[in-house]
Amino acid sequence: MRLTTKGRYAVTAMLDLALHSQEKPVTLTEIAARQTISLSYLEQLFARLRKADIVRGVRGPGGGYQLSQNPQKVTVAAVIEAVNDSIDSRKCGGEANCQQESMCLTHDLWTGLSEHIYGYLSNVTLADLIQKGNERRNTEQNDESIVTIKKMQNLG
Repeated sequence: MRLTTKGRYAVTAMLDLALHSQEKPVTLTEIAARQTISLSYLEQLFARLRKADIVRGVRGPGGGYQLSQNPQKVTVAAVIEAVNDSIDSRKCGGEANCQQESMCLTHDLWTGLSEHIYGYLSNVTLADLIQKGNERRNTEQNDESIVTIKKMQNLG
């Protein structure tokens, strides 16, 4: 699979935006600092995300970026496609010229894998990722509470 850092960074930045832009627009500087992604790289990604109508810019003091759609409607696949990244695991990119201008023996295998990956990422939204993150944090907090209670019981 040729999912590059461009696609990974775009998804990370969009999740950060979804988490932090509910109250007010978020600047790319804030996202860059939280996610340790180059500001100039984010600017390139957000130009493409804006063109795909996934984000919108807010000008003026207190400006920045916000999602242009509900996080339940923004899929990971859409974000990756918006920044022109590929979810294709085929060497030929679907051209069927994998092996000296002909289809390789495993072309159908990699085509099927690409379709499964795309299908999966098309069914995962930013809202899903937010919910999973919240569930994980709640589980971790509960685990920490249990450890603290057990420590206190051992002291008493």
